[in-house]
Amino acid sequence: MITFDQVTVQYEDAAEPALRDVDLTVEEGELCLVVGHTGVGKSTLLGAVNGLVPHFTGGTLYGRVTVDGRDTAENPPRELADVVGVVGQDPADGFVTDTVEEELAYTMEQLAVPAATMRKRVEETLDLLGLADLRHRALHELSGGQQQRVAIGSVLTAHPRVLVLDEPTSALDPTAAEEVLAAVTRLVHDLGVTVLMAEHRLERVVQYADRVIHLPGDGHAHIGTPAEILRTSTIAPPIVELGRTAKWSPLPLSVRDARRAAAPLRATLADVAPVPVRSPLTDGERTRLLSARGVTVSYRGVAAVREVDLDLHAGEVTALMGRNGSGKSSLLWALQGSGPRRAGSVRVTGDTGGTDPHSVPPAQARRLVGLVPQTPADLLYLESVKQELDQADAESGTESKARALLDRLAPGIDDASHPRDLSEGQKLALVLAIQLSAAPRVVLLDEPTRGLDYQAKTALIGIVDALAAEGRTVVVSTHDVEFVARAADRVVVMAEGDVVADGPTTDVIVSSPTFAPQTAKILSPLPFLTVHQVAHELAADCDEGARP
Repeated sequence: MITFDQVTVQYEDAAEPALRDVDLTVEEGELCLVVGHTGVGKSTLLGAVNGLVPHFTGGTLYGRVTVDGRDTAENPPRELADVVGVVGQDPADGFVTDTVEEELAYTMEQLAVPAATMRKRVEETLDLLGLADLRHRALHELSGGQQQRVAIGSVLTAHPRVLVLDEPTSALDPTAAEEVLAAVTRLVHDLGVTVLMAEHRLERVVQYADRVIHLPGDGHAHIGTPAEILRTSTIAPPIVELGRTAKWSPLPLSVRDARRAAAPLRATLADVAPVPVRSPLTDGERTRLLSARGVTVSYRGVAAVREVDLDLHAGEVTALMGRNGSGKSSLLWALQGSGPRRAGSVRVTGDTGGTDPHSVPPAQARRLVGLVPQTPADLLYLESVKQELDQADAESGTESKARALLDRLAPGIDDASHPRDLSEGQKLALVLAIQLSAAPRVVLLDEPTRGLDYQAKTALIGIVDALAAEGRTVVVSTHDVEFVARAADRVVVMAEGDVVADGPTTDVIVSSPTFAPQTAKILSPLPFLTVHQVAHELAADCDEGARP
């Protein structure tokens, strides 16, 4: 169905090709997962399938890409629209109408699908992706996760033979991600649709993949079964890391298979208390930096946040979780001061004596509370990465601090690159570096791991830990349960604008089938959250066994 024949893609200003001598075939009815670190060329590979590369992106394509027998060099994207459906990293970039129902119908209108068929497909897609209650909603009013589902649905209504998905679950909560992946898998198994998917959250998707395409970063691509590729690759989900640590063979790719292999490991760890992911704060260390009381946010009479009380403490990393549309982003913007607040109060305490960020000039507010939004590109407005970093340092009164932060998150980004030309993960890393350069007392991150690979997430955890160690407080709104397990010492769960759970990470997520990380599911009922905790205990056993 998809064939790459000695394909090389060279962009004009790049020193090395984005893809080099790629030779592979994806069969009809196959779900193929594309993996690799941020910026290694995954989006270029996907874009070549429907002709966006090079017809839209520019650059030079050598070799031949064919889809269902059509050469993409001779057929621009509009002539492949009936066979290839594409969902990009940022769903809002692809919207062309105003409401959910109109967006689902738009592609079919362009393909001249009969009206009766259009109506039937719209209804099926609304039910398939859980969008029925949103059918008349304006697209700009939806949460990021809801927009993601609409973008996927707008492609599915055309019934393409090839579906190209770039980070399809990045903005979805765990339950919504499972629903979308179940729908995609059903298309593969029941209708023979060929799916090419790039995804950093491998723990969500690897069990569904027939084959994996690994881009190691040198422009080449290696294709094989998930077990073959992930056994030695530098990028792997927690379930594979746990299998490597426990020396399981074959490597399990699903929680069910891992639990079957984990019985001896559970017996070994049965009487062991895992080392804490983060050292808990003592009562004497719990200095309150932000106090929110009765915070209420509403849009056109609809409550998004309902009388929320929240205290944030120095040295604490708090994860804010909940399904899409539960009010997480609205709460963050209200705490930051820029968002609408119908009622309630917010005070940043400490040296300032208790200041509402909404009542001070932006430069001062930025030093009190810094927020990285869900769509980080909204904060990028200059012509190069260097200009953005220099401006951040100038506003913060620092020197080269933003550049150092960026290199920790996403190394190798050229100073001369235009911010809009970066991948979504690189854009997020750039904005995160810009915001953190001001060293605010309260740091709010809205879906910061979206578009980041495991290596970048580890670097982000290091930065979050460093901020907490400096006495700041960090709130991370996220659907990434694996990141929460490794980074947070407190979890706040929201539902329909209310806080429904607030407690230590282990207490909140281990007891939840939705928010539990893979390690916790595999080793349940043991209180282990991360592979690192397991590896620490196994290493301790080895050391003890080696003593004379």
